[in-house]
Amino acid sequence: MDTLLSMRLYARAVELGSLSAVAREENIGQPTMSKMISAIEKELGVRLLQRTTTSLTPTEEGRRYYERCRQILEEYADAVADIRGQTQRPVGKLTVSAPMGLGELRLNALVLRFLEAYPEIEVELNLTDRIVDLVDDGIDVAIRIGGDLPPNAIAREIAWSPRLLVATPEYVKRSPRIRRPEDLLAHRYIGYARAAVGPQLEFAKGRERIVVPVQGRYSVNSSLSLRECFLAGAGVGSAPAWLVQDLIDAGALVRLLSKWELPRHTVHLISPSRRYQPLRARVFLQFMAEHIPTLPGLDGRAALD
Repeated sequence: MDTLLSMRLYARAVELGSLSAVAREENIGQPTMSKMISAIEKELGVRLLQRTTTSLTPTEEGRRYYERCRQILEEYADAVADIRGQTQRPVGKLTVSAPMGLGELRLNALVLRFLEAYPEIEVELNLTDRIVDLVDDGIDVAIRIGGDLPPNAIAREIAWSPRLLVATPEYVKRSPRIRRPEDLLAHRYIGYARAAVGPQLEFAKGRERIVVPVQGRYSVNSSLSLRECFLAGAGVGSAPAWLVQDLIDAGALVRLLSKWELPRHTVHLISPSRRYQPLRARVFLQFMAEHIPTLPGLDGRAALD
């Protein structure tokens, strides 16, 4: 059995989720694919794939074997290019996961700039606010905000964004003044709907800490919808600076209680927990590490602290 060929076909079976799809792609019969998988499982002494008439999913051992296969295949391709005296180029497809709001508002344009710089790389950008499993979901690189990170992955903090209290100038003029955090109790608060987080804000100024149980009739689990609510003057709210800094700079929103701090957001670049990464992933990670901190409302100066 050709070991490299079997590894490549097995990896494609995991990625496509179908033996028949691989068979069509490689112009071979499905019985040949089935025999090859059975031969690998027999040689290793473990079951790699759970197969039904409608689905194919890797077992825990199958996921680990898939990661090793990808690593070996990438290293082999590099070795061939090196022996042939060819300069390795960043080519191929990258599957990237990112948060919905940050992706739509900021990252989409940044990925387009990356594609211009690397014309032989193809990017599939999947926007979701759930914490993905990079291996199970076939993700090469993830960009995440906050402290909840995927398990068994390598995370690098590249930037942070302060959380700001904002409202429209018109709302501020017609509403009770806000001099201290406690004054928020007299205001309508528009919040991000998160089941695990209670309706309260924790402010800090030096050693002073104040927790305010904010109140409001509306919350929404969409960053862009929250941004629209602020602009509509529906109330006062808090948001990471990456979401509202451009509106503050344009005068559409004003920052309130600027001497008080709210917990900041951190931005991480995440890759699967393996030693080797293909060149296309490395250049993407480097590009994002350099450019994300330059986006409105983001700062990379303290990321290495």
